[in-house]
Amino acid sequence: MKKVEIGTLVLESGKKIPHAELAYERRGPLDAPVLLICHALTGSQYAVGTDQEPGWWGGLIGRGRPVDTEKYQMITFNVIGGCYGSTGPQSMNPETSKPYRMDFPAITIRDMVHAERKALDKLGIGKIKAVIGGSLGGMQALEWGLLYPDDMEQIFVLASTPYYSDYGIAFNEIGIAAIENDPAWKNGHYRSSAEVKGLEIARMAGMVTYRSAALFKNRFGRAVKETKNGVSVFETASYLRYQGKKLSARFDANSYLYLLRAMNTHDIGVGRGGWKKAAARYKAEVFAYSFEHDLLFPPEEIETFARTVKHGEYFFIPTEYGHDGFLVEFEKWGHLITRALEKKDKILVGRS
Repeated sequence: MKKVEIGTLVLESGKKIPHAELAYERRGPLDAPVLLICHALTGSQYAVGTDQEPGWWGGLIGRGRPVDTEKYQMITFNVIGGCYGSTGPQSMNPETSKPYRMDFPAITIRDMVHAERKALDKLGIGKIKAVIGGSLGGMQALEWGLLYPDDMEQIFVLASTPYYSDYGIAFNEIGIAAIENDPAWKNGHYRSSAEVKGLEIARMAGMVTYRSAALFKNRFGRAVKETKNGVSVFETASYLRYQGKKLSARFDANSYLYLLRAMNTHDIGVGRGGWKKAAARYKAEVFAYSFEHDLLFPPEEIETFARTVKHGEYFFIPTEYGHDGFLVEFEKWGHLITRALEKKDKILVGRS
């Protein structure tokens, strides 16, 4: 695992994280244009991964892929507050010599971006060609363009809006309540996230918003997996429970809480006179992609944003996957990113 120490990170709240570090993945020629890849809620720095263990965007990024690692250098950081090597709730608090757990300070999307900028500086990387991210990663990409407007040429925002919706906050609250009301959580002092059933429930609630009703219908069709004591166990229910257990086996419950709350804070308009005034300040080209049936980040809001940006282009991707469309079906939209990166047939919309 590669890590870079970024020193003391001063947060939006004014609190400080001493000796902060970010874990990262770096692929491609070191002299090639740099693409910063930002991960989603339960993602990691392993966007590319390996042939044996492909990363979460392994179908999009790699040799000969739509985003080609022979043409570009890719860097992905595990966000501050994450659980894949970066400083977060699991990390040792230097002041107490014990894990932070819930003593870790609250973080925001802007804190994540400032940490990534410091990490790039430590790696000797100044300006980059583009920032690319989906969902939570898209939130980071949006903030990158405002916090460091001269640092990139292009921004790719997938399945993300200029501010997080009340609907999204509502579902996040279900996840937060499920974890915090689980007796096994013990105010963050659990032995293993696998013991925190509330994390499983939080994931189940999330999965309902990540996929579309059409996908659930076509995939499961009210099929019954088994019957226990006269009660039908539907394939849909079995699938959700499987996803919950799968996440709790690999992700830290406390990090999940911190990242959900960070998503809730997302609003590019805060301190900038509202999101429309903020959107007018982007210097980089902004390419915004929405996905059909996305409940959390509605296509119409993404389109409105793209047409408010001075140099914006909007794409609507038809899919039954809903919000999770940015993680699959690369054959439908990967070429659009290739084209934009290569600056071919680019048509700008919005204000001139």
